[in-house]
Amino acid sequence: MGLTLLKELTLEERISNAQVTLMNHDRYIAMAGVILMVQVTVKDDVPTAYTNGRDVVIGREFGESLTDAELRFVLLHELYHILFQHLRTWNFLYKRDHHLANVACDYVINLMIDDDNTDGFAPMPRTAQGEPKYLLDTKYRGMDTLQVFQQLQLDPPDPNGGGGKGGELDEHGWEEAEEIPDSEQEAFGREVDEAIRQGALTAGKTGSGGNRAVDDLLQPEVNWREVLREFITQTCRGNDYSTYSRPNRRYMSAGRYFPSGVSESVDELIIAIDTSGSIGQQELTKFLSEIQGAVEVTSPSSIRVLYWDTEVCRDEVYGEQGQPVDQLVHSTKPAGGGGTWVGCVNKYIQEKQIQAQATIVFTDGYLGGDWGTWSNPLLWCILDNKSAKPTTGTAIHINL
Repeated sequence: MGLTLLKELTLEERISNAQVTLMNHDRYIAMAGVILMVQVTVKDDVPTAYTNGRDVVIGREFGESLTDAELRFVLLHELYHILFQHLRTWNFLYKRDHHLANVACDYVINLMIDDDNTDGFAPMPRTAQGEPKYLLDTKYRGMDTLQVFQQLQLDPPDPNGGGGKGGELDEHGWEEAEEIPDSEQEAFGREVDEAIRQGALTAGKTGSGGNRAVDDLLQPEVNWREVLREFITQTCRGNDYSTYSRPNRRYMSAGRYFPSGVSESVDELIIAIDTSGSIGQQELTKFLSEIQGAVEVTSPSSIRVLYWDTEVCRDEVYGEQGQPVDQLVHSTKPAGGGGTWVGCVNKYIQEKQIQAQATIVFTDGYLGGDWGTWSNPLLWCILDNKSAKPTTGTAIHINL
């Protein structure tokens, strides 16, 4: 009987097999819908792998150098970027320091995969000495991306190695992600969220059988106070690299507003507060205390508090041209007039020719699907409504 020679699989075939294997593994079965949604392509001119937040690209030479188990690790790494919508959620960190943003995202993801890899199913590639090839450091365990970013600022990584143990696996496709319209990113994000929920139900689990990524997505724990402070620090610190200037016209037609450079002056920080719904005076005071604590170290020229429902019903100024900043926490909420239209805020800003450095909107998120049009960096602070999904800006869900 003659010998039967097995045909060597192409990288594309190995990737397809890896996807099927992932979907059939107990730990990742809840991710099956997302795995099917994501298109993975192979390119000869890509040194390792990357994602634009929607699709995945793997370099041919790099992919062929991996074992099947290591290939599963790489696929999971890119999929986790997509699951957590890193290129959208942490875009403001990328604008501040793209290298540290890359490194911070990777530390968080790699720890998740490595901690879950108790059976050797998807191991991180190792050197001949058994050391991790890519970013892995247990000192970041339990931290989110923002916390790791801040730690890296205090202890900058080696630019040649990424810092800590191992180097960077991929150069994330931040710029390519920016070319995807907001509406498409938002729709894709909703599809990913729904696929994870359905996957967990299909698997018959409230969580995911030990998959930290899926568990975190189903029951996220985000330090919203740190996100809020980082946003204010980035957009409103005067005379340094973190200050935004006027919007870059290249992105305005796409409805996205990014910094076009460094400005020498700091304009007003807008705090737009929804007077309708469930935001009471107690919640308002707690929220304003967080704002006050952040602006004391960033010192914008002024803070303008705009109370609104279907129109702006009160305009308060704090700082150089108004009341002392330490009086901010004593601001009181006026009675809402009924109805909600967030578009009235930007309309008011334009009509009054207010030079807004950034806008923070404090709302319960019940806006009828109308998230408005904005002309400066925007952060939504949404109270007790995790179903609210803004179509523009960055959103954090808070519980006071």
